[in-house]
Amino acid sequence: MARAIMLQGTGSDVGKTVLVAGLCRAAKKRGLKVRPFKPQNMSNNAAVADIPGDNNHGGGEIGRAQWLQAIACGVPPSVHMNPVLLKPQTDVGAQVIVQGKVFGEARARDYQALKGRLMDAVLESWGKVGEGADLVIVEGAGSPAEINLRSRDIANMGFATRADVPVVLVGDIDRGGVIASVAGTHLILPEEDRRMIVGYLINKFRGDVSLFDDGIKAIEKFTDWRCFGVVPWLKAAARLPSEDSVVLERLASGEARALKVAVPMLGRIANFDDLDPLKAEPQVEVVFVPPGKKLPPDAGLVVIPGSKSTIGDLLKFRENGWDRDLAAHRKRGGHVVGICGGFQMLGRMVRDPDGIEGSVMEAEGLGLLDVETVMEPEKTVRNVSARSIQFDLPLEGYEIHLGRTTGPDTRRPSAIINGAEDGAISADGKVIGTYMHGLFGADGFRGKFLESLGIKGGDLDYRAEVERALDEVAAELETHLDCDAIFSLAR
Repeated sequence: MARAIMLQGTGSDVGKTVLVAGLCRAAKKRGLKVRPFKPQNMSNNAAVADIPGDNNHGGGEIGRAQWLQAIACGVPPSVHMNPVLLKPQTDVGAQVIVQGKVFGEARARDYQALKGRLMDAVLESWGKVGEGADLVIVEGAGSPAEINLRSRDIANMGFATRADVPVVLVGDIDRGGVIASVAGTHLILPEEDRRMIVGYLINKFRGDVSLFDDGIKAIEKFTDWRCFGVVPWLKAAARLPSEDSVVLERLASGEARALKVAVPMLGRIANFDDLDPLKAEPQVEVVFVPPGKKLPPDAGLVVIPGSKSTIGDLLKFRENGWDRDLAAHRKRGGHVVGICGGFQMLGRMVRDPDGIEGSVMEAEGLGLLDVETVMEPEKTVRNVSARSIQFDLPLEGYEIHLGRTTGPDTRRPSAIINGAEDGAISADGKVIGTYMHGLFGADGFRGKFLESLGIKGGDLDYRAEVERALDEVAAELETHLDCDAIFSLAR
């Protein structure tokens, strides 16, 4: 079995995902065969990974964080890197994905009772990820201080104690109270869990790091834990795909540029990293519009992203008045792109006769495309190579969706995927729908698409930019952390 080390946070959104990705890249640069692992993830930003030995399906779902971390390791993503993925559909329930495949749906209370069964899948995947590796870097979820959930935990100390993986605790100084959060975690953890922690690090520090010297002494006094270092605010992290929707609050506005792209922040928004390549373009401003705010009238393009609950988000879309904003945008000659759930919303009707998404069986669409969607039980999950019909250029991406869309506008498809037509385009060519995530990541297509909107773009090699950002994060961690000590403590 490979040696392993685990990063757990004093809370959610402390930067564990980026730190694990950076440490994975740093280990790879040292010549180690390194792999990422996250026992349980909760995110509607999913990626498609291979299911080893399964040649009959396109692939399975994992969190995009583990997809990014696999890139950092220089290896293909596997469903075993994230064996349990929770995709929230309502405020109290989520779809449960186990080893890449839909396991079922569960309300929060019911899910707690499932965890004993899911631990078996977690440990099976844990064994598979470590095969042939020198090092596995594990990411926790939430915080080990949630002791009310400890008895059935599979994400933090429940996993660490079962797999005997030492833990580095991550504190986020940017949100304040970091001394209390680290010391408080030490205070309330039971002894069995506390002894798994080999030290801590401080993340997201701004300014002179030496100003925190007394903070380190205070934490040592309370915990007797060693400090592995203080990580500054990592600017390169902004160029990496985001996983959790919590970051959308910080993405609500951007710097004014030649083209404004408005993105409504759907309640169950999914795979919003589809917008990252556009955000990276020098002449493009991407604005995520929160509920209660109008779509900006000066936007040249509106992108309706994916959704884990198409009908629910469509109803909320109307409640927010975004349907009126979108109609006005179209009247001004504006362009619209709908991706996956966003594509389904652009049609005349969305039907869910089996109640797959919930109790509402149908909803009137936005009517910008002459198509209808019917939700079907079989889920499409696959990586794809495709070709843009508009620009006759190659595309690469993935599909994760329920539903089949038909209607007159599908006679003007947006792409050819594996020999089949996909999507729809309006008669004037200004409204595009597609089931393919990742289309803006194709540099040639992105350049031609922006050119059609009067903007120069596409000179950026987006994938190479992600690789450079990972290298920069790894270099910062090598500078500010005692990586030798962290890696040497893996067991």
